[in-house]
Amino acid sequence: MEVQQSWRLRLSLKNATIALNIFNVLAALFLLQWFLSSASSRTKLSSNQPNPVDFNYIKESQEIRLALQPLELIKRVKEIQQEVYAEPETVQPNDPKQTVAVDLSKRLKDFRAINDAASMKGEQMFLALQNMILL
Repeated sequence: MEVQQSWRLRLSLKNATIALNIFNVLAALFLLQWFLSSASSRTKLSSNQPNPVDFNYIKESQEIRLALQPLELIKRVKEIQQEVYAEPETVQPNDPKQTVAVDLSKRLKDFRAINDAASMKGEQMFLALQNMILL
């Protein structure tokens, strides 16, 4: 019975928790040391100055990007926009007498059309009444 109690004291939950926490702290320290050492080795490997191959690659990519820009199209669009903004300033308002004359001619045409339609209806009614009287 004493043997079981001695093992029980050695394997209590408190002792297991302490052992697990010590293991976790050691693992965290190991991972932290590994991460910091790999970060420092990365900065040593990659220097701040680009090598000639990288410099040529960057230069070529910038030249290609500039060559692909539609500069002529952009210039033409800007010209068109300037023309659109300039046109309203150059357009002069119409002569008020001319606008009044156009308005009056439209009204007369509409009035004639209405009168023609009314006279057609009147003629149709007159013919219908004549037919009724004759019958």
